Parts: sequence; structure tokens; C-alpha cells
Amino acid sequence: MIRVEHLTKVFYPKKQKNIQQTGATNGAGANAITALNDVSFTLNDGEITGLLGLNGAGKSTLMRLVYGLLQPTSGDVWVNEHQLSVAPNAARQQLGVLPDDTGLYKRLSARENIRYFGELQGLSGAALENATEQLIQWLGMEAIADRRAEGFSLGERMKTALARAIVHQPQHILLDEPTNGLDVITTRSVRRLLHELKAQGRCVIFSSHLMHEVSGLCDRILVIHHGRILADGNLESIMAAGAATNLEDAFVNLVQATSKESICE
Repeated sequence: MIRVEHLTKVFYPKKQKNIQQTGATNGAGANAITALNDVSFTLNDGEITGLLGLNGAGKSTLMRLVYGLLQPTSGDVWVNEHQLSVAPNAARQQLGVLPDDTGLYKRLSARENIRYFGELQGLSGAALENATEQLIQWLGMEAIADRRAEGFSLGERMKTALARAIVHQPQHILLDEPTNGLDVITTRSVRRLLHELKAQGRCVIFSSHLMHEVSGLCDRILVIHHGRILADGNLESIMAAGAATNLEDAFVNLVQATSKESICE
């Protein structure tokens, strides 16, 4: 279980950040960007949750806060019993993360990339080899397993990065737009893996702005816009909240209604 409580993230221009840190208030709020505004929710084991929003809605910021890459302005995250601000290493050990930049080691093969991250997570010997081979088979990576990552296609990079992120079999998996730009074969491989992870009782959250991916994969959907959660529930409840018969129309209705309210204010 991942519990997010009252997360807020404000990005300040450099000079204003220095002012904020010294405690001065004159002009400290000017031009500050609130990327996330008092967000709270709980993610359950055995569920796939989709974080749906437009570009710039706050999806990646939220993901980075949950896995500890960014520090919140206020609020905190719990990964099971571990509070991220108090025990960050213990919390991160239970996470598998696929960021928006795969960042593979290009001189290593796909198999070596996966093994290396397994070793960083404490795996060795037969356990490491078995975990690596299982992921290669699940994701259909046999043809690229022993090729250097330099020159990999987007789909090949994504498969390798995904395998690397979950080789240590984490309970919680966070994926930032894992199928964006992938071909249909690679997308199917990723879908199959996500369903397998869910069946194993793992907690999976992925961010996306692709309606068909979210509606087809997710038990639960969080709609985020301008750093706030607009709706939270299963597909049927999101469509009801957006007064529509499909997810795309519901999403557009929710976002446009919020934008009109902001203009009126």
C-alpha cells in the first residue's frame, strides 16, 4: 500500500527560493509555480491505478515525489509502514520505478542492464539469473537480450528499463507513461506484464494521457489537472462524474468544467 497525504509541490525561481529558505516573505510567492496542490489518496495492493492527465497536469511531479526524487513543499508519502521523509531508503527498497527517461547504460547489453540493477537491489547467484531470465521471457526480449543497448529502438529501451525496474520483485511499481510511443507488439508485452504483476498482488500505478490504455488496463483511475485530483474511482464512476458514456468525453468534461471554474474565480 502507498499512502499519499496532502502532497504539495511549489517550484520557486532561484532568487525566490533563497528568500523562502531564509524565511523572508516579501515577494516570495511571485512567479512561483504550484505543480501539485494538496493531493491525498491511497493505492492498494492487487490493483492497477492509472494517473490520467494532460501534459503539464502534474503527473510526473507526483510520481517523482512518491519515489523520492523530489522533496515536497508539504505533505508526505508512506510506503507500507515506511514514511518517505523519515526512512527514504527503506521506502525505496519496496518500489520499482520506470521514470520518463529510461537512462540505460548503452555499453551494456539488455541482460547486463537488468543484472546490474538486480545486484544493486541485493540479488545474486541463481535468484538473480532466474529473475532476469523470467523477465526476458515475459517481455519477449530473447532477440535483444545480449545486444548492447546502444542503438535500441524506443520499444527495446522501454522493455529493458521496465525489466530493470522490477527485477527485484518490488511490491509497488510506478511507471511514467510506459506505453507512450510504443508499437502494438511491445505495448501488448507491457500489458501482459502489468496484468501478471496485478495477479501477484502487487500495487501498480502508471501515468498516461492515453485514454484507451487507462480504460483498458486500470481498476482505478485518478484524473489530475493543474496539480489537483479531479476524480478518483473505477471507469464507471469516472464516466458518471464526467457525465459521459466513454472515458475520453468524461475526462474532457471534467477538465473543461474545472477550467471554467478557474476563469470565473
